[in-house]
Amino acid sequence: MADVGVFSGKVALVTGASSGIGRATAELFAARGAAVAVAARNLERGAETVERIRAAGGTAELIPADMEQPDQIEAMVVRTLELFGRIDCAFNNAGMTGRDALFHEQSIEDWNEVIATNLTSVFLCMKHEIVAMLNAGCGGAIVNNCSGAGVMAAPGLPHYTAAKHGVLGLTKAAAKDYAAHGIRVNAVCPGFIDTPQLNAFLGDDATRAAVVAGIPAGAMGTAEDIAKAVAFLCSPDGAYISGDTMFIDGAVMCR
Repeated sequence: MADVGVFSGKVALVTGASSGIGRATAELFAARGAAVAVAARNLERGAETVERIRAAGGTAELIPADMEQPDQIEAMVVRTLELFGRIDCAFNNAGMTGRDALFHEQSIEDWNEVIATNLTSVFLCMKHEIVAMLNAGCGGAIVNNCSGAGVMAAPGLPHYTAAKHGVLGLTKAAAKDYAAHGIRVNAVCPGFIDTPQLNAFLGDDATRAAVVAGIPAGAMGTAEDIAKAVAFLCSPDGAYISGDTMFIDGAVMCR
């Protein structure tokens, strides 16, 4: 492959890297030469990601990180710098859907959990990642994992919708503020991606079939589809792209 080694000598930090999109992205970064900081709350599954990368000949280290805990987010970046000395690429991927219920049925506890995990964590991750990149003076690339819910309401998920709209706002604000420093910030908006998290949310085969029927491409995407988009945005091929929102959804949104 022509792009093997494109991240040689680089360091990539991936949050929520214990499964699904995060794991696929961590593995792709490693396959293309990066040393990968695998950040995860579920340490058993995070360790599996590290072992998969190492078994394939890559370099990775596990970093415990709960995105609801601000001190753990800061510690995650500090530990990445201790292990690898720099951060060139970051994929802020960790997130959760939250309880599916009508607006008036959501509790403040539901709201706080989803906002903390999906929005506040992205702000804090970028805050500390950008400091690391500024201190290194070599620029960098950050990609935030958003959703179609970042531009269109997801029924029954007001907290998730609000959080994902906010992620796009943070992405654009950071892109403006740090473009002159060579730091690029973009977002990916996955559609229906065949991952354990989505399958748990859908719940049954009938619901899954109904979802697939509404996808113009005729099938769900894969975690690898998102990983390839993230890698592109972080690569030299994406060097003039910043503040962008990339939809990877089989033509669901068409915006």
